[in-house]
Amino acid sequence: MILSISGVVLLGIIVFLFFRKDGLKASHALVCSLFGFYLAGTAIAPSITAGGASLASLLGGIKF
Repeated sequence: MILSISGVVLLGIIVFLFFRKDGLKASHALVCSLFGFYLAGTAIAPSITAGGASLASLLGGIKF
């Protein structure tokens, strides 16, 4: 649960930065949001979730 909230916040910040700095139009952000919303209801959603968790685990294991 914490990972998904953190991911949503991180992606929201990235979209906001694209909107402010790189000229992302509001319609593009809306289309991307709707795409993600509808993609979450498909059969591939568990694979995407597992990939995200695996990537988070990989990044969390990096020692500096």
